[in-house]
Amino acid sequence: MAERLGRLDRQAFREVALRRWPGAEQVLPGLSRSANHGVLWLGTAAGVAALSGRTGRRAALRGVGSLAVASTVVNTMAKWAVRRARPALTDVPAVRRLRRQPATTSFPSGHAASAAAFALGVALEEPRWGVLVAPVAASVAFSRVYTGVHYPSDVLAGAAVGVAAALVVRRAFPVPRRVAPPAADAPALADGDGLTVVVNHASGTPAVLTSPADCLRSALPKADIVDATEDDDFGTLLEKAARQAAERGGALGVWGGDGSVNRAAVAAARSGVPLAVFPGGTYNHLAADLGIQTVAQTAAAVCAGRAARIDVARFTGSDGAAVPFLNTFSIGAYPELVRLRERWARRLGSWPAGLLAAVHVLRTSRPVPLVIDGRQRQVWLLFAGNCAYPSAGLAPSHRRDLADGRLDVRVVEGGTFARTRLLAAALTGALHRSPFYRARTATSLRVSGIPHGTHLAYDGEVTTAPPHTTLTKASEPLVVYRPSGPPAGRRGRSTGGAR
Repeated sequence: MAERLGRLDRQAFREVALRRWPGAEQVLPGLSRSANHGVLWLGTAAGVAALSGRTGRRAALRGVGSLAVASTVVNTMAKWAVRRARPALTDVPAVRRLRRQPATTSFPSGHAASAAAFALGVALEEPRWGVLVAPVAASVAFSRVYTGVHYPSDVLAGAAVGVAAALVVRRAFPVPRRVAPPAADAPALADGDGLTVVVNHASGTPAVLTSPADCLRSALPKADIVDATEDDDFGTLLEKAARQAAERGGALGVWGGDGSVNRAAVAAARSGVPLAVFPGGTYNHLAADLGIQTVAQTAAAVCAGRAARIDVARFTGSDGAAVPFLNTFSIGAYPELVRLRERWARRLGSWPAGLLAAVHVLRTSRPVPLVIDGRQRQVWLLFAGNCAYPSAGLAPSHRRDLADGRLDVRVVEGGTFARTRLLAAALTGALHRSPFYRARTATSLRVSGIPHGTHLAYDGEVTTAPPHTTLTKASEPLVVYRPSGPPAGRRGRSTGGAR
């Protein structure tokens, strides 16, 4: 049986070598070389991450992680276990042959493994990118037979390893599956008729080709677009726009980052109108958790009247008033990171500024003494999320359910070599067993004994912390437009405040 399969394998290799493939000579050898050492896939990952926001970054990371696992298996185990010789190049035309022939053994194909792992890893996270990457991956795999460096069975086995690697990575780091928030009644505003959108031009990266206002007018030609510059009082513009929307029976829209969305949510709730979120910031956490990546998605939801009710969390500010937050609240290292990132972003750009700020904070930060629910602690970081974040870690990135009635509380305590030990625990997957890390969910949180001058951050904004504060859920949910997705199931509880 093995001899017969080997004979079929060699026959298939020879048929590929002898057959003329129109246009392939100009493409496949170069494509095959570009995939050496994963260069093609690393470049593709960088492009996907740059063009597709947070979902693209996750897809790129999953693809590169799958590639790394597949490459490790092939090069450290499989090739040394089988030690199959490379095919003879007798029947392969010279124009197809690679200038530098591989020195390793033939079975399985590392290029095919990397291609399949990267393509499937990307597709599992973002199917639209997977559709684009898959033909390139298949071409790379075929090019290894076309150029004469692998038998077809080498390529098939390599692809199988790649698929297995992507599935292993998915099992270790599951693709987030979101629960649709409870559906809410909201007006269907054809072409944006009745929608007033306030555009915060100070958010995110400045537009290069098309301004945000032009994008919005193209998608929603009947909407009222209000441009807010750095000289305008953004809060006043939002309040005025919300009142105008209420008078017209419409909705308030905001183009900006999470801080802008936070302020818009306050205005929308005060006037009793739905909120339309157009992602225009650097991170856009709420928009991403709603499944919104583009202006077109929000525009379609507004026109169709698709909306949901989501939780709003709040903390007591210095004047005793409730301050809402839609994403996260934190005290300790993270507020300082946000403050430095915002200071350096205009000179360096958001991502370099964020990286340098993180390095600086990790090197210089000190624990903060806090009393949390009556217990005195030395805290390097106190994190509270509006709704549970399923991923473990010091900085969770996404939520499955935006209406679960819970606060996600994580505390990183100070101690001897706490940061070093936490980093080691995170890298080894043992963070949940670290004595310095605590994670739980709650309906409320009381924090007191906050030192004078301590900063806190909420939804990307930084302010001075009061001496004490209480975190709870607001009694009323926020109605927000969202794209179509899995049907919102009925919940056996209220969608409002703390349960």
